[in-house]
Amino acid sequence: MCRCLHVSPSGYYAWESRPPSRGSLENERILTRIRQIHEDSRGVIGAPRMCEDLRDEGEAVSLNRVARIMAANQLQGWPRKKGRGYKRDAIRPQGVEDHLRRNFFATEPETKWVTDITELACDEGKLYLCVVLDLYAKVVVGWSMQIRQDRQMVMRAVEKALGQRENTAPVILHSDRGPQFTSADYQKLLRRHGLLSSMSRVGHCGDNAACEGFFGLLKRERTRQKKYRTRAEIRADVFNYIERFHNPRMQRRVAKLDNEFTSLLNRP
Repeated sequence: MCRCLHVSPSGYYAWESRPPSRGSLENERILTRIRQIHEDSRGVIGAPRMCEDLRDEGEAVSLNRVARIMAANQLQGWPRKKGRGYKRDAIRPQGVEDHLRRNFFATEPETKWVTDITELACDEGKLYLCVVLDLYAKVVVGWSMQIRQDRQMVMRAVEKALGQRENTAPVILHSDRGPQFTSADYQKLLRRHGLLSSMSRVGHCGDNAACEGFFGLLKRERTRQKKYRTRAEIRADVFNYIERFHNPRMQRRVAKLDNEFTSLLNRP
Protein backbone atom coordinates (compact mmCIF):
# COMPACT_ATOMS: atom_id res chain seq x y z
CA MET A 1 0.00 0.00 0.00
CA CYS A 2 2.83 2.40 0.88
CA ARG A 3 4.56 1.61 -2.39
CA CYS A 4 1.41 2.29 -4.43
CA LEU A 5 0.74 5.57 -2.61
CA HIS A 6 4.42 6.65 -2.69
CA VAL A 7 4.55 6.87 1.14
CA SER A 8 7.39 5.57 3.25
CA PRO A 9 6.49 2.83 5.78
CA SER A 10 7.99 4.86 8.62
CA GLY A 11 5.89 7.89 7.62
CA TYR A 12 2.73 5.78 7.53
CA TYR A 13 3.33 4.27 11.01
CA ALA A 14 4.18 7.72 12.39
CA TRP A 15 0.87 9.07 11.05
CA GLU A 16 -1.05 6.07 12.41
CA SER A 17 0.34 6.48 15.95
CA ARG A 18 0.10 10.26 16.00
CA PRO A 19 -2.53 11.61 18.47
CA PRO A 20 -5.44 13.73 17.11
CA SER A 21 -4.55 17.34 16.49
CA ARG A 22 -5.94 20.20 18.56
CA GLY A 23 -8.13 21.25 15.62
CA SER A 24 -9.58 17.74 15.24
CA LEU A 25 -10.43 17.55 18.93
CA GLU A 26 -12.05 20.98 18.78
CA ASN A 27 -14.11 19.96 15.74
CA GLU A 28 -15.30 16.84 17.58
CA ARG A 29 -16.40 18.97 20.52
CA ILE A 30 -18.25 21.38 18.25
CA LEU A 31 -19.81 18.46 16.35
CA THR A 32 -21.27 17.11 19.60
CA ARG A 33 -23.03 20.41 20.25
CA ILE A 34 -24.13 20.71 16.60
CA ARG A 35 -25.79 17.29 16.83
CA GLN A 36 -27.62 18.36 20.00
CA ILE A 37 -28.92 21.61 18.44
CA HIS A 38 -29.84 19.80 15.22
CA GLU A 39 -31.80 17.19 17.15
CA ASP A 40 -33.53 19.79 19.35
CA SER A 41 -34.69 21.65 16.22
CA ARG A 42 -35.95 18.36 14.70
CA GLY A 43 -33.37 18.58 11.94
CA VAL A 44 -34.48 21.90 10.45
CA ILE A 45 -31.57 24.25 11.27
CA GLY A 46 -28.98 24.63 8.54
CA ALA A 47 -25.43 25.95 8.70
CA PRO A 48 -26.23 29.72 8.85
CA ARG A 49 -28.63 29.47 11.80
CA MET A 50 -26.47 26.80 13.43
CA CYS A 51 -23.53 29.20 13.27
CA GLU A 52 -25.67 31.93 14.89
CA ASP A 53 -26.70 29.62 17.73
CA LEU A 54 -23.11 28.52 18.38
CA ARG A 55 -21.91 32.13 18.42
CA ASP A 56 -24.72 33.02 20.84
CA GLU A 57 -23.29 30.32 23.14
CA GLY A 58 -19.85 31.89 22.97
CA GLU A 59 -18.25 29.65 20.33
CA ALA A 60 -15.74 31.38 18.03
CA VAL A 61 -16.72 29.62 14.81
CA SER A 62 -17.05 30.71 11.21
CA LEU A 63 -19.89 29.84 8.86
CA ASN A 64 -17.52 27.90 6.59
CA ARG A 65 -16.29 25.79 9.50
CA VAL A 66 -19.81 24.94 10.66
CA ALA A 67 -20.90 24.11 7.11
CA ARG A 68 -17.84 21.89 6.61
CA ILE A 69 -18.43 19.97 9.85
CA MET A 70 -22.13 19.50 9.07
CA ALA A 71 -21.49 18.37 5.49
CA ALA A 72 -18.84 15.86 6.61
CA ASN A 73 -21.36 14.31 9.01
CA GLN A 74 -24.41 14.38 6.68
CA LEU A 75 -26.24 17.05 8.70
CA GLN A 76 -28.35 19.58 6.83
CA GLY A 77 -31.30 21.87 7.40
CA TRP A 78 -34.73 21.90 5.86
CA PRO A 79 -34.67 23.65 2.44
CA ARG A 80 -36.73 26.74 1.81
CA LYS A 81 -39.67 26.37 -0.53
CA LYS A 82 -40.00 29.17 -3.06
CA GLY A 83 -43.33 30.36 -4.33
CA ARG A 84 -45.09 33.19 -6.09
CA GLY A 85 -48.31 34.95 -5.35
CA TYR A 86 -50.26 38.13 -5.79
CA LYS A 87 -52.08 40.62 -3.64
CA ARG A 88 -55.32 42.20 -4.69
CA ASP A 89 -55.86 45.95 -4.45
CA ALA A 90 -57.18 47.39 -1.21
CA ILE A 91 -57.82 50.88 0.08
CA ARG A 92 -56.06 52.20 3.18
CA PRO A 93 -58.34 53.67 5.84
CA GLN A 94 -58.17 57.44 5.90
CA GLY A 95 -55.13 58.74 7.79
CA VAL A 96 -53.24 55.43 7.74
CA GLU A 97 -49.78 55.49 6.15
CA ASP A 98 -46.76 53.19 5.87
CA HIS A 99 -45.01 54.41 9.01
CA LEU A 100 -42.56 51.50 9.07
CA ARG A 101 -41.12 52.03 5.55
CA ARG A 102 -39.28 48.68 5.66
CA ASN A 103 -37.28 49.70 8.72
CA PHE A 104 -37.53 46.45 10.67
CA PHE A 105 -34.92 47.43 13.27
CA ALA A 106 -36.13 48.31 16.77
CA THR A 107 -33.88 49.50 19.59
CA GLU A 108 -36.48 48.89 22.32
CA PRO A 109 -39.30 46.40 22.88
CA GLU A 110 -42.91 47.44 22.31
CA THR A 111 -42.09 50.11 19.75
CA LYS A 112 -42.65 48.27 16.46
CA TRP A 113 -45.01 45.33 15.92
CA VAL A 114 -45.93 43.58 12.67
CA THR A 115 -48.87 41.29 12.00
CA ASP A 116 -50.07 39.05 9.20
CA ILE A 117 -52.08 35.89 8.42
CA THR A 118 -50.97 32.58 6.94
CA GLU A 119 -52.78 29.39 5.96
CA LEU A 120 -52.08 25.88 7.27
CA ALA A 121 -53.69 22.68 5.99
CA CYS A 122 -54.69 19.27 7.36
CA ASP A 123 -56.99 16.41 6.37
CA GLU A 124 -59.94 18.20 8.00
CA GLY A 125 -59.36 21.36 5.96
CA LYS A 126 -57.67 24.73 6.41
CA LEU A 127 -56.70 26.59 9.55
CA TYR A 128 -55.54 30.21 9.60
CA LEU A 129 -52.86 31.64 11.89
CA CYS A 130 -52.46 35.32 12.77
CA VAL A 131 -49.40 36.49 14.70
CA VAL A 132 -48.17 39.77 16.18
CA LEU A 133 -44.37 39.96 16.11
CA ASP A 134 -42.27 42.39 18.16
CA LEU A 135 -39.40 43.55 15.95
CA TYR A 136 -37.06 44.16 18.89
CA ALA A 137 -36.54 40.48 19.76
CA LYS A 138 -38.49 38.89 16.86
CA VAL A 139 -40.71 37.30 19.52
CA VAL A 140 -44.36 36.43 18.87
CA VAL A 141 -46.22 38.51 21.48
CA GLY A 142 -49.71 37.51 20.35
CA TRP A 143 -51.28 34.90 18.09
CA SER A 144 -54.58 33.21 17.33
CA MET A 145 -55.89 30.44 15.08
CA GLN A 146 -59.31 30.07 13.49
CA ILE A 147 -61.11 28.27 10.66
CA ARG A 148 -62.03 31.60 9.02
CA GLN A 149 -59.62 34.49 8.50
CA ASP A 150 -61.93 37.22 9.73
CA ARG A 151 -61.37 40.37 11.75
CA GLN A 152 -62.23 38.60 15.02
CA MET A 153 -59.18 36.34 14.65
CA VAL A 154 -56.90 39.33 13.99
CA MET A 155 -58.33 41.31 16.89
CA ARG A 156 -57.88 38.34 19.23
CA ALA A 157 -54.18 38.14 18.34
CA VAL A 158 -53.75 41.88 18.97
CA GLU A 159 -55.61 41.64 22.29
CA LYS A 160 -53.25 38.86 23.43
CA ALA A 161 -50.28 41.05 22.52
CA LEU A 162 -51.81 43.93 24.48
CA GLY A 163 -52.21 41.62 27.47
CA GLN A 164 -48.41 41.19 27.58
CA ARG A 165 -47.69 44.89 27.10
CA GLU A 166 -45.68 46.39 29.94
CA ASN A 167 -46.02 50.11 29.16
CA THR A 168 -48.35 52.51 27.41
CA ALA A 169 -45.86 54.16 25.05
CA PRO A 170 -46.96 54.44 21.39
CA VAL A 171 -46.47 51.29 19.30
CA ILE A 172 -46.49 51.06 15.50
CA LEU A 173 -48.51 48.03 14.36
CA HIS A 174 -47.80 47.28 10.71
CA SER A 175 -49.88 45.02 8.43
CA ASP A 176 -50.87 44.58 4.82
CA ARG A 177 -54.15 45.89 3.38
CA GLY A 178 -56.22 42.78 3.98
CA PRO A 179 -59.91 43.40 4.75
CA GLN A 180 -59.38 42.17 8.31
CA PHE A 181 -56.91 45.02 8.94
CA THR A 182 -58.87 47.72 7.12
CA SER A 183 -62.09 46.88 8.99
CA ALA A 184 -63.59 49.55 11.23
CA ASP A 185 -63.58 47.28 14.31
CA TYR A 186 -59.87 46.56 13.96
CA GLN A 187 -59.00 50.22 13.50
CA LYS A 188 -61.11 51.17 16.54
CA LEU A 189 -59.27 48.57 18.65
CA LEU A 190 -55.92 50.07 17.67
CA ARG A 191 -56.99 53.64 18.43
CA ARG A 192 -58.51 52.63 21.77
CA HIS A 193 -55.20 51.15 22.95
CA GLY A 194 -52.85 53.76 21.50
CA LEU A 195 -51.51 51.65 18.62
CA LEU A 196 -50.49 53.51 15.45
CA SER A 197 -51.82 51.64 12.42
CA SER A 198 -49.34 51.26 9.54
CA MET A 199 -50.03 49.51 6.23
CA SER A 200 -48.00 48.25 3.31
CA ARG A 201 -48.25 49.44 -0.25
CA VAL A 202 -50.26 47.32 -2.69
CA GLY A 203 -48.24 44.51 -4.26
CA HIS A 204 -45.15 45.06 -2.09
CA CYS A 205 -44.82 42.00 0.13
CA GLY A 206 -41.37 43.25 1.17
CA ASP A 207 -43.09 46.00 3.17
CA ASN A 208 -44.01 43.29 5.71
CA ALA A 209 -40.97 41.08 5.19
CA ALA A 210 -40.34 40.50 8.89
CA CYS A 211 -43.68 38.76 9.41
CA GLU A 212 -43.40 36.90 6.11
CA GLY A 213 -39.96 35.74 7.24
CA PHE A 214 -41.37 34.29 10.46
CA PHE A 215 -44.04 32.37 8.54
CA GLY A 216 -41.30 31.05 6.25
CA LEU A 217 -39.37 29.73 9.26
CA LEU A 218 -42.50 28.19 10.80
CA LYS A 219 -43.35 26.30 7.63
CA ARG A 220 -39.82 25.27 6.74
CA GLU A 221 -38.86 24.20 10.25
CA ARG A 222 -42.11 22.61 11.36
CA THR A 223 -45.34 22.40 9.36
CA ARG A 224 -43.99 21.29 5.97
CA GLN A 225 -42.26 18.34 7.60
CA LYS A 226 -45.54 16.86 8.78
CA LYS A 227 -48.92 15.77 7.52
CA TYR A 228 -51.60 16.76 9.99
CA ARG A 229 -54.81 14.79 10.34
CA THR A 230 -56.82 17.25 12.42
CA ARG A 231 -56.87 20.95 13.17
CA ALA A 232 -56.18 20.12 16.80
CA GLU A 233 -52.83 18.64 15.76
CA ILE A 234 -51.94 21.87 13.96
CA ARG A 235 -52.87 23.97 17.00
CA ALA A 236 -50.76 21.83 19.32
CA ASP A 237 -47.73 21.85 17.02
CA VAL A 238 -47.90 25.60 16.37
CA PHE A 239 -48.12 26.23 20.12
CA ASN A 240 -45.08 24.00 20.64
CA TYR A 241 -43.10 25.82 17.95
CA ILE A 242 -43.93 29.36 19.07
CA GLU A 243 -43.89 29.02 22.85
CA ARG A 244 -41.29 26.27 23.35
CA PHE A 245 -38.89 26.72 20.44
CA HIS A 246 -39.00 30.08 18.65
CA ASN A 247 -39.73 32.53 21.49
CA PRO A 248 -37.25 31.04 24.04
CA ARG A 249 -34.55 30.95 21.35
CA MET A 250 -35.07 34.62 20.40
CA GLN A 251 -35.24 35.70 24.05
CA ARG A 252 -31.93 34.00 24.84
CA ARG A 253 -30.28 35.71 21.89
CA VAL A 254 -31.52 39.18 22.86
CA ALA A 255 -30.55 38.64 26.51
CA LYS A 256 -27.01 37.74 25.42
CA LEU A 257 -26.76 40.84 23.21
CA ASP A 258 -28.10 43.04 26.02
CA ASN A 259 -25.50 41.65 28.44
CA GLU A 260 -22.70 42.25 25.93
CA PHE A 261 -23.89 45.83 25.36
CA THR A 262 -24.10 46.49 29.10
CA SER A 263 -20.59 45.14 29.67
CA LEU A 264 -19.27 47.45 26.95
CA LEU A 265 -20.90 50.45 28.59
CA ASN A 266 -19.46 49.54 31.98
CA ARG A 267 -15.90 49.24 30.75
CA PRO A 268 -13.53 51.85 32.27
